[in-house]
Amino acid sequence: MRLETNQQQRQFWLNSIIYIGSFLLFWEWLRPLDQITDTGNVSIFVLYTMFCFFLSYMQLQWWITSPLKLFGLLFILDGLFFSETFLSSAWFQHLFSDIQWNTEAMLSQQWWEMTALFRSLLFLVLLWLMSYLLYYWFVIAKRTLFFVILTFIFLTVTDTFTVYDARYAIVRTFFISMMILGVTNLQRVLMKEKLFKLPKGNYVSWVLPLITLVVVSSMIGYLAPKSSPQWPDPVPFIQTTAADVTGSGGGSGSAIKKVGYGENDERLGGSFVQDHSVVFQATVEDAQYWKIETKDVYTGKGWVRSEQAQQESFTFSPDGSIHFNNTMESVETEEQQAVISFNEQELLPKLVYPYGISEVQSENNQSYTYSYHQVTGEVYPRQGSAEVSVPDYAVTYDQPTYSLKNLRESSEEDPQAIREQYTQIPGTLPSRVQELAQELTAEETNRYDRAKAIEDHFDSSDFQYRTTNVPVPGENQDYVDQFLFESQVGYCDNFSTSMVMLLRSIDIPARWVKGFAPGEVVDRSSEANTYEITNSNAHSWVEVYFPDIGWVPFEPTKGFYNPIDLTSGQDLEELMNQNEDVPVSEMEEQTPETSAEEESNSGFTWNISMNQMIITGLILLGILGILYWKRYTIAYWFKRRHWTKNTDIETYMKSYRFLLSLLNHKGYKRGSDQTLREYAHMVDYRLRTNEMGRLTNAYERILYRDEQDIGDWSRKQELWENLIRKIMS
Repeated sequence: MRLETNQQQRQFWLNSIIYIGSFLLFWEWLRPLDQITDTGNVSIFVLYTMFCFFLSYMQLQWWITSPLKLFGLLFILDGLFFSETFLSSAWFQHLFSDIQWNTEAMLSQQWWEMTALFRSLLFLVLLWLMSYLLYYWFVIAKRTLFFVILTFIFLTVTDTFTVYDARYAIVRTFFISMMILGVTNLQRVLMKEKLFKLPKGNYVSWVLPLITLVVVSSMIGYLAPKSSPQWPDPVPFIQTTAADVTGSGGGSGSAIKKVGYGENDERLGGSFVQDHSVVFQATVEDAQYWKIETKDVYTGKGWVRSEQAQQESFTFSPDGSIHFNNTMESVETEEQQAVISFNEQELLPKLVYPYGISEVQSENNQSYTYSYHQVTGEVYPRQGSAEVSVPDYAVTYDQPTYSLKNLRESSEEDPQAIREQYTQIPGTLPSRVQELAQELTAEETNRYDRAKAIEDHFDSSDFQYRTTNVPVPGENQDYVDQFLFESQVGYCDNFSTSMVMLLRSIDIPARWVKGFAPGEVVDRSSEANTYEITNSNAHSWVEVYFPDIGWVPFEPTKGFYNPIDLTSGQDLEELMNQNEDVPVSEMEEQTPETSAEEESNSGFTWNISMNQMIITGLILLGILGILYWKRYTIAYWFKRRHWTKNTDIETYMKSYRFLLSLLNHKGYKRGSDQTLREYAHMVDYRLRTNEMGRLTNAYERILYRDEQDIGDWSRKQELWENLIRKIMS
């Protein structure tokens, strides 16, 4: 009996070492998820995996472990996605309706419609199954080598073809694998030789060779000389081949393309694969749109350049001075500096630059001349007669600030050349495009408000920003017409091209612009911020022509914002001058004659009135300053009262948008490329809460699935109030 007990204890400890090792190996499969997928809260999934591994190893009855694992699964889903009371009828109704929705999406093969909740549910079920499968492989069947080899293959492939760096992961996996294989081999020898108990002195003779083997092998691998790679890196070859096959960089066809800047835009549409490779970093005070070029002729399928644009000559600048005629002298500007550093692997043949560029200076002590095209906006660096790429350069630019008043009062008498070149539409453009533009702008009286009405049209819930499963127009279909009236899903090219065509169909000159969105801040300082711009930030937007102002950028793409500066254009001096329009002679005629006594007292009375006006003005300014300082607190009070009296979808949407505005005001900036879910995760992480995620989940259900019943309103109000208090504290 004692011998059997010792054997069981020995087996327990050896199995424990093996099973813990299997969990650590499986953990290596989970580590890359936050870098190579859009999976958030990876640590929660790791904890659930640990929980499932522990229950599997305890070897309890299935009717005990299964409910516990199921409860843990539902508890995690509740924390991530639900705002209803846990396990309430409303909670289950939400869960079952989501499962039904996703089941229908899968049956119709619309995989992109699967919700985050359902994908997380499937992933948790997979973790549940893997915990038992690895227990069977490692502890019962003792087939450890197969999973060890699979882990090494997974890590090497992930390291080669993704951004994940697996150098340390492979070292960890080597140590863990050697220990598991050594202990497994020890078990087999003991069972084969029927050794139920080893003398104490023999433990060292078993353990020491194993440790020595692992340590010596690691040292040899670390210290041994290493030759250079014998095969070329397969990634560039695969990317190049994929570009040739799919038309990456602006090609055509329905195949999937890789995101990034490309020069061929003759055939737009189709999906693309995200690429987060860094193209360049920009150190600049404020976020900027980085412009490269414009195109002026829409063909019904994409964009080309007109003969006029192609025939325009380039202007050569030997000293780096650049003078585009994009804005009039009446536009207020402020001189700024930006430093741009390119990734050597992602160099472009043209310069990227902010609006208002005036001078370029190389940062690598080499002399360049520049040629730039007034019509297309392209800037080419040269050395001698050859076009080259500049890895590092600084630009001086005059950042424009547009007056809203001047934009609305701008003339609509366009120069003949501008009207002919930038109001072109193809003869095949369906008439309903023009009818939609007329309907959207029917009540507007000036060019700016008409352009703004069209821009705002794309912000409605009818349109969805999506990069996968984006249709390509057929042979007899127009790209814009298909997006506006049929698919209503797409990315920046769909939104920007459609806005240009809507504007042109009502004779407003507009052109299509290509470049990069502002990117993501990676370093903040008091003087300037450093932005990281990747291939996934490649972007297109719209410029509208105003005769008295010039070309003004607009941003129709859903989820993006236009970083241009706008002012009201009406200053205090102008307001005061409005009261001085009445001629002095008229004022004298209307003034009754006064007696000598009244004349003697009139000066004293006027002085008192002036003092009162000054004091009153200062008090009013103080009150306005306090109101402005406390505007979010006051707005919160009104929103809270409104929500107490109204429990409808519109109230919730307005309250959520107020929450986004407050977060932005308090420094929780949303990146230009962040989805709402990613932004909510960032806010929850920084505030140590989960309220933003729950509120965002309900908001997305309303916005994208048009749900009218999202559960307990009082609970959502409580989450909203708690989050706002944390933000304001």
